[in-house]
Amino acid sequence: MAAAEVREAPVQEEIQEWLADVEPGEVILEVRGITKRFPGVLANDHIDLQLRAGEIHAILGENGAGKTTLMSILFGLLQPDSGEIYIRGRKVQFRSPLDAINMGIGMVHQHRKLVPAHTVIENILLGHPRAGKVLNVRRAEEEVKALAEKYGFNIDLRARVWQLSEGEKQAVEILKVLYRGAKILILDEPTTALTPVEAERLLESVVAMARSGLGVVPFITHKLPVVLAVSDRVTVLRQGRVVARLETKDATERLLAEKMVGREVLFHIEKPNVEPGRIVLQVEGLSTLNDKGVEALKDVSFTIREGEIFGIAGVSGNGQRELAEVLAGLRKPTSGRVIFDGQDITHAPILERWQMGIGYIPAERVDMGSIGDFSLVENVLLNFYFDNAVVQHGIVDFDRVRQLTRELIVEFGVSTPGMDVEAKTLSGGNLQKLILARVMARRPKLLIAALPTQGLDIGATEFVRKKLLEAKQHRAAILLISEDLDEVMMLSDWIAPMYEGRIMGIIPADQARREDIGAMMAGLPVEEKAQ
Repeated sequence: MAAAEVREAPVQEEIQEWLADVEPGEVILEVRGITKRFPGVLANDHIDLQLRAGEIHAILGENGAGKTTLMSILFGLLQPDSGEIYIRGRKVQFRSPLDAINMGIGMVHQHRKLVPAHTVIENILLGHPRAGKVLNVRRAEEEVKALAEKYGFNIDLRARVWQLSEGEKQAVEILKVLYRGAKILILDEPTTALTPVEAERLLESVVAMARSGLGVVPFITHKLPVVLAVSDRVTVLRQGRVVARLETKDATERLLAEKMVGREVLFHIEKPNVEPGRIVLQVEGLSTLNDKGVEALKDVSFTIREGEIFGIAGVSGNGQRELAEVLAGLRKPTSGRVIFDGQDITHAPILERWQMGIGYIPAERVDMGSIGDFSLVENVLLNFYFDNAVVQHGIVDFDRVRQLTRELIVEFGVSTPGMDVEAKTLSGGNLQKLILARVMARRPKLLIAALPTQGLDIGATEFVRKKLLEAKQHRAAILLISEDLDEVMMLSDWIAPMYEGRIMGIIPADQARREDIGAMMAGLPVEEKAQ
């Protein structure tokens, strides 16, 4: 439609009516020339995009490619510097998320926006226009239940959100936007925190939404098998620009990865052949409680030698977090012993463990792994403030810390306009590189890597995996905790599936079968090999 033909957007009472008669294949959302700049960064560079009714359109790109910025503009969270947005050919402007919601756009964020203490139905109705009037909760429950059944969501509407699995929480988020009448659904990394089974069920529901005439379902992800399995079209962003538009049937994992990164990407990395050395870590009968006072780790025992990667495989919430925190000194054990480098450190403080040579990469890179309001220099200092190389008589040599930060930014490929920017301005992949850099710069004897590639794009994932294997070559003992079974099987020398706080067996990686590991992750015992 030419610019002269653009009509004004309808008033509020017309919206549902003019969205209701969308035809399959119709262009329901279009952006033209969207551009957005931040200090030192051109996040979106004249992006054009069309989304059609009844399709799943994947938006791909590395961390920092501009995906989140674009979707934030479409949801009214950000205002573009230039460019136009059209819904069904009508030019619109979103001054806030409420404007976008009123125009039939719903966004499900990667990080949950739910109130844990409230029930499912209360979360769905929270902020709904009907909630400001006389609300018939029974009727609302019936309507939401019908919506859930239509798209294959099996969920107890009276359950408290804190009682739900991650997959169920994701379903609540989706039902919440659908109940508000969304015709355009934006899903930001929808399968990141889900188990394989939960992810498969969610994808089935997403396909059902698109095929039922719900409207356009933009799909933002960097999990390429997921993209190939469910999407109809793919748009690839790199450094803020559209670099490829493809029909999914014409795409392959390798092609999409090359378009995203701009080079060939290795999907499988060969492990270096390192002869295991002496025992670095010995865990004996370790047990501990979770934050709710319930036993989360139950009689766990294993050893890790120099040059070995010991992989913990398991679905989230089976004791992996508590194990990492006990070993790092962040959580007290209720029983058992931790022996590091021949010394009992069961009750040793965190700083002493760092000074002895234990490095920890936490799963929560934002909440625990960094301080967002600190500069990159100050974040690097967090792992060196006790080191005589940079601190003398309590005085920090900031010239030395700045030099170290500069070297780490270059070595680990951290994309940043400068070392004095705040850590919260970095993309997830670049923040993870910074954390990895400052921990590995100390050449730890034991490296605890908890979910080191979760939520990272393909290029960053490849980089982190290579760095872990480099640490193995330098004869570090590595505890790898991952919810990506392919990653565990690719990198590990020993694989230990965890279920409900117990290690179900310890299997040499070269003898591990995917079906056996999967069964053990589900609590089914398989014959154990001697470590």
